[in-house]
Amino acid sequence: MANIKANKKSIRQSARRAEHNKSVRTRLKSLMKSFASAADAKLVPTVASSADKAVKSGVIHRNKANRIKARLAKKLAAAKK
Repeated sequence: MANIKANKKSIRQSARRAEHNKSVRTRLKSLMKSFASAADAKLVPTVASSADKAVKSGVIHRNKANRIKARLAKKLAAAKK
């Protein structure tokens, strides 16, 4: 355990951030799974927006969000055929 006051605060902050980031990632994964099961075009903007927000807050990398959106578009195009 840290002895310095600033380090104790840092531990609290990182724990709080980790919890928030985990909830954001879980929500994103849940949205992707709901899209995969339904392949509904109405869910694409929601998932894409959620991925972009995760990038904006630094939870996931920009390339990962782009990869998620590309896969969504690919699955949607395959479902329409």
